[in-house]
Amino acid sequence: MKKTKNTTWVVTSLCVLLLAMSACEQKTDSVPPVNTAAGNAGNSAATSNTKPADAKPAAASETEIAGDYTVSGTNESGGGAYTGDLKVTKRDAVYQFSWQSGPNTYDGVGVRIGNDVAVAFTEGSDGKGCGVVLYSIGANGDLDGKAGYWGVNNAEMETAKRESGTGLEGKYKVSGKNTAGNPYTADLSVKNDGEGYGFEWSGGVSLTGFGVQRGNTAAVGFGGQRCAFVLYEAKPDGTLEGKWGSQNSKSFGTETAKRK
Repeated sequence: MKKTKNTTWVVTSLCVLLLAMSACEQKTDSVPPVNTAAGNAGNSAATSNTKPADAKPAAASETEIAGDYTVSGTNESGGGAYTGDLKVTKRDAVYQFSWQSGPNTYDGVGVRIGNDVAVAFTEGSDGKGCGVVLYSIGANGDLDGKAGYWGVNNAEMETAKRESGTGLEGKYKVSGKNTAGNPYTADLSVKNDGEGYGFEWSGGVSLTGFGVQRGNTAAVGFGGQRCAFVLYEAKPDGTLEGKWGSQNSKSFGTETAKRK
């Protein structure tokens, strides 16, 4: 996505969904660059494998986001402006995002809940290893999440019950089903870090990630320093308005994607 990409994204692996340590490793395993996940072996949080997404189908009122876009934005940490093209392809329960900005290409995987879209991406045409989780924040502070892994066409579902803390920060007890439909549990700690938040899962796994909050929505990217994330809002006219960055971002970048 990000055009800046002088390349040093750091979105510390946040194998979200407690996908077991494999999360970061298996999560986005295999799969051809087309991200049609034929067989993408290990995926998922705390356990792995693949499962037909528990994902809820988009409501009739939602505008389908698959398609071709022109993009313009600003790079993270005050890196300047950029322009380019974006192609969004539906891959069953997830989306593949492919950017072209000048001579640079970026590829990633996205998930959607309502009009919120979260994407994890990296430079090049192969986003293997990158994953993202999109959370809806409840009035009681609990988190309902949906995660995607590059190269895996199924989604992973997770619920994090808050035990302590205020705002997004706090301690949570997590339970969910990975992309294979297998259940998992874990502990989650969320701490404010600059403009974003650091996420750390533990309990059979040791995984970390970095994300951003907008209202009652949070997006977290994971997969190592090569992976970054973006949180979009899908507008009624089909435009995608986003904020993106990585753990090393001194400030987040912005992006607007308009349908061609």
